Parts: sequence; structure tokens; C-alpha cells
Amino acid sequence: MSEHVEHGFGPVWDGESRALILGSMPSPKSRAAAFYYMHPQNRFWPVMQALFANSADPADAVGDSSESRRAFALRHHIALWDVIASCDITGASDASIRNAAPNDLTPILRGAPIAHIFTTGAKSAQLYRKLIEPRLTETGIAIGMTQLPSTSPANASMRLPDLITAYREAFQKANVLENAYWKN
Repeated sequence: MSEHVEHGFGPVWDGESRALILGSMPSPKSRAAAFYYMHPQNRFWPVMQALFANSADPADAVGDSSESRRAFALRHHIALWDVIASCDITGASDASIRNAAPNDLTPILRGAPIAHIFTTGAKSAQLYRKLIEPRLTETGIAIGMTQLPSTSPANASMRLPDLITAYREAFQKANVLENAYWKN
């Protein structure tokens, strides 16, 4: 059964953020934890760990808590938010999203040197193009966007190594995260 859901928590960013990663709407587990990609089977944080963690520094790890994940993202100049501020949705199903109202990205894009925007999955990319991109164009903000594959457990067709490769290639092509510890 569909329910109307408000996002419930704000973005992660600071004045040093260079890449903005947007999901669609947090899953019920993420909304309960009030942080991004907190479903234990979502592979977002393992991908970030593989791409950005300095293996020579054990302290540079994603961790399990929202606090450690927030610190990791900011340390690596990654901003996190979602395209949708509120919508009607069934569970965590992006396919069920209706009546989506967008978040306003302008404060982040004007307050940080964001060089590129990435969306995690087809629905977030579709809604970004429909709801956010036209508004940014109207305000004179032109920043490229790349659609990444979803790290959700619903995207079972992609194994973790495939996701890591896809994200690595997209980040390298966008040339925005030079501090990453790219692993082969």
C-alpha cells in the first residue's frame, strides 16, 4: 500500500564538497536511521569504501554508524542528498513513486564547488531530469549529471565488483574526485 512520505533529514555537504550523489528517496530503513543508504544489503557504502578509503590508513573507513559515514563522505568531498523531498511510495520501491516533490539543490550548488552530479539509479536520474534540471537551467546553474547504477539490493543483476567498476569509471570520467584511492 502506498503512503505519503516526507524525506525526513537533510543533505550531507560542506564548503569542500565537489561531487553530489543523489538517490531518489530513502528506504524505510534509511528513513528510520535518518541517514543515507542504511539498508544492510545496499551496496553504496561498500562501493564508496572500495573507491575512496586509503587502505594504508585503517582509520579511513566507512564504518557502520551514520556519524562515521557522514565523516567519510565529507572527508572525501562527497555530498549526499536525494532528488525527492516528498512522494507517495510503497516501501522502498522506486517504481511505485508518485506525486514526487523535488528537493531544492540550489543551496548546495551555490555553497560548494560541486563539479558534477551523480544519480544512483534510473528513477533518480529520471526525476532529476524532469523536476530539478529545468529549475537549475532557469537559475543559470549548469552542472553535468551522470546516471550511475543503483546499489540497491533490488539491482541484483550487478555484483559488487561490477558496481565498483561502473562507479570508478564514472568518477574518473567526471574528473572530480582526485583524492580517491582507485583500486583495480
